[in-house]
Parts: sequence; C-alpha cells; structure tokens
Amino acid sequence: MAKPNYGFEKRQRELAKKKKQDEKDARKREARAAATAQTPGPAEPAESAARAPDDDTTAEPAPRIHLRSHSSE
Repeated sequence: MAKPNYGFEKRQRELAKKKKQDEKDARKREARAAATAQTPGPAEPAESAARAPDDDTTAEPAPRIHLRSHSSE
C-alpha cells in the first residue's frame, strides 16, 4: 500500500495560497493605480511648480532648522 505524501500536498496548498494572495495584491495595485490616475492629488501641482525653472538658479536653498523639544518642564 502506498504511503500518502503529506509534504507534497502541503506544498501544493502553500503554492495555491501564495498564487491567490499575489492575484489579490495585483488587483489592489491596479485599483490604486486607476484611482490615482482618475483623481490627481494635491501633490502633483506642487511638484510641477517645484520643478519649474527659477529665474535665479544660483541661489542656494535655505538651511533647515531643527528645533529640539524639551520634555522636562
């Protein structure tokens, strides 16, 4: 009598589960891409404005200032 190969059956279940999850992820990515293509976010106009060439290209960007908060007050 032949012995059942439980390892093979388990691997097949795992592969089916992974394939199903990959298909689900692909559908989510497509839906997200379609949603962003239909409704442009507010970041797009700001990015295009930031990319616009300035008249003064020699100006250096302003330095960033980091303020530390003191929690012991």
